[in-house]
Amino acid sequence: MLLSQQGVLKLGMGAGNETVIAEFILEGFSGLDQRLQLFLSLLLLLIYLTTVMGNTVIIFLVCVDHRLQTPMYFFISNLAFLEIWFTSSTTITLLVILSSGRRTISLSSCFAQSYFYFALGFTEFSLLVVMSFDRYIAICQPLHYAAIMKQQLCTHLVVAAWVIGFTLSSYHLVLLSKLTFCGPNKIYHYFCDNSPLFKLSCSDTSLLWKADSILISFVVLSSLCLILLSYMCIFHCILHMPAASGRKKAFVTCSSHLTALAIAYGSCIVLYARPSEGVSLETNRIVALLNTVLYPFLNPFIYSLRNKTVKLALKEAIGHAKVWLFPRS
Repeated sequence: MLLSQQGVLKLGMGAGNETVIAEFILEGFSGLDQRLQLFLSLLLLLIYLTTVMGNTVIIFLVCVDHRLQTPMYFFISNLAFLEIWFTSSTTITLLVILSSGRRTISLSSCFAQSYFYFALGFTEFSLLVVMSFDRYIAICQPLHYAAIMKQQLCTHLVVAAWVIGFTLSSYHLVLLSKLTFCGPNKIYHYFCDNSPLFKLSCSDTSLLWKADSILISFVVLSSLCLILLSYMCIFHCILHMPAASGRKKAFVTCSSHLTALAIAYGSCIVLYARPSEGVSLETNRIVALLNTVLYPFLNPFIYSLRNKTVKLALKEAIGHAKVWLFPRS
């Protein structure tokens, strides 16, 4: 038995030899100049810390400020909590690669990363459907909003979103577990995405690749259709609003939401909702940055931090913090 420096485990038994991959080498952005890698690592660290702090502030404000304890902000706080873990599942790996050059990842850690990446992604799509439904009720049926969106229903919807996301990703993990790796162990990506793993496998991946593509396409496209249906109804209601100021405010809010959705769904459709074998690994790496870094970074600003109520709650929280930290003598 011999474990080479490249993470390939060689088993010799009689006349036959079997080579099994024990770890992978993540080669994402390895061709960049070292100074450029350091600059990107610092930029990425700044974006990551801003993302985590922004989403943490939203969660904190929703918990402590009674004005934000509404169904809409309950869903947004859950989305903020999810975004922290979603971006952490891949961004930390990329930071380590760019800053220290450490690129190895064990087989089990690689599968775990892939599982949580897709589980959190599927959960996010489910939450976005729930949030679009909430906005539809708030704008199109405002008189019935309080009666429909009770706390119990909101909790059930959020729990259902998390259960659906992690259950569907379990099937994705089952597909990955059927793969065998006995050849090259270099993943030309910065995390364990499905496309490079399928391409490295020495198994026949044609059926597994199709099954995985069908699963991801179903989640992405079905949730997108439900969201678009909700926003079509919302826009229809907005056009029939009597007040021009109300129409303008609603259009601005919806357009910013749709911009965020365009980034999330656009990147996922490019990566996963078409045959994965047709996507180059270079395209995969670049577009994945939009999904794992840019979108979580923009979410706090699009959904919450531009809102007047959130700004007021944040200002008051900062004022209370100053009084607590620097009490007057």
